[in-house]
Amino acid sequence: MPDYTELKQYIDSLRDKPHFESYLIAVLHKAQKLYGYLTLDAMNIISEQMNIPTAHIWGVATFYSFFNLSEKGKHNVAVCMGTACYVKGANVVLDTLKKELGVEVGGTTEDMLFTLQEARCVGACGLAPVMMIDDEIYGDLTPDKTVEIIKSYRENAKAAG
Repeated sequence: MPDYTELKQYIDSLRDKPHFESYLIAVLHKAQKLYGYLTLDAMNIISEQMNIPTAHIWGVATFYSFFNLSEKGKHNVAVCMGTACYVKGANVVLDTLKKELGVEVGGTTEDMLFTLQEARCVGACGLAPVMMIDDEIYGDLTPDKTVEIIKSYRENAKAAG
């Protein structure tokens, strides 16, 4: 079980602020930053410390897409499914990634290297179809190019140890 001391200290630092309970999202962000995702244990501690029902915290955490409820891979792979990308074959790129990674959207590979996501638009319509890996945009994708990019990340991970 992780050490929740820093999370408790952060919540304590907010306790005297007006409308203390309105800091829930900030506290959830802090917990995710500390632990990589929102564990049920972290949500229970937040519930106890802030006197907010865990069910309410769960509702907030599941409503906002930027909160993760499970551990994520080292690299986030997001396929743009916006109109331009979709028209130019983003669904084929996504299917290629599902097969190559062996996961569905929202899933993380067994080696914890990749988490596969969909994005609505990444603002690179002229390069459609595109995917982002972390903060890097890859465009004009084909199934072969997509597989080669994933292979390069795997090779870099092996080289790094």
